[in-house]
Amino acid sequence: MSKFGKQKKVTIQGTEYTLQHPGTRRMVELQDEAVNLNTGKPTSADLYDLYMKEVVVDPKVNYEYFDEHEGFMELMREVQSFLIDQTQTKAVLQKEGE
Repeated sequence: MSKFGKQKKVTIQGTEYTLQHPGTRRMVELQDEAVNLNTGKPTSADLYDLYMKEVVVDPKVNYEYFDEHEGFMELMREVQSFLIDQTQTKAVLQKEGE
């Protein structure tokens, strides 16, 4: 069961957002791309920007969108939960199928 392209709809502050899984490899790459090369630590601003560009597929959002709309952190938590849940679900299914 592929995670790539799997979607989930969430409603936050009255707005419905569609999340789409980028696949396991791309999910890890998103986390790697958000790491500050000088400190070796992830930067939330860069990671959230990548989430908005690559995981939140409808409506298309960015930081400016959330200057006018509520629910930014709630949406980012939903994205993280969605990505983690999809990865954990696959791991459990694979283990059960051993």
